[in-house]
Amino acid sequence: MMITSTSVRKAALIAALLAVPGLHAAEVAGVRVDDTVRVGSSDLVLNGAGLRSKFFFKVYVGALYVSQKATSSTAVYDSPQPRRMVMRMMRDLDSDSLNSALDDGLKNNHSPAELAELKTQADQLGAIMKGIGKAREGDTIGIDFSGDGIAVSLNGEMRGKVAGAGFAKALLKVWLGEKPVDASLKKALLGS
Repeated sequence: MMITSTSVRKAALIAALLAVPGLHAAEVAGVRVDDTVRVGSSDLVLNGAGLRSKFFFKVYVGALYVSQKATSSTAVYDSPQPRRMVMRMMRDLDSDSLNSALDDGLKNNHSPAELAELKTQADQLGAIMKGIGKAREGDTIGIDFSGDGIAVSLNGEMRGKVAGAGFAKALLKVWLGEKPVDASLKKALLGS
């Protein structure tokens, strides 16, 4: 077989296309992670993605989307811009497990006084999670964060909202706070 200049040009073109960012998505633990998502009228970019594991079990692949990439936790949770946390389930989890994990994350990153202020909103989030019931392997839970609060979806279907910018920031600390739910996931979400 003879190598022609045409086949060399085709190979170079294919290599160049594969090198263009945004044409292919990241992959974490065999799960494809989109480079961008649309939230309302905003296009968000992938800040980072990683695996949440507990006791050697893969729980979910988490992906954090932001309007402008950031490497510090405070830059993400202090931003007034839309943000989205996506959790692609790697195993079945009931609503009690989901809710208690979020509750633990809030408790680990806030003082008792702060938790008392967040109680009503945390209870509202708990009710939304109970409404979701069981998240099955392959399901995607999305949490949108904004200046108005949070919105929770399951597989793209809106399941509920909790008002309050302060609660949105508090909930982001579950993954990005001083005592995150998973330290290696926090590093991955911050792109490091």
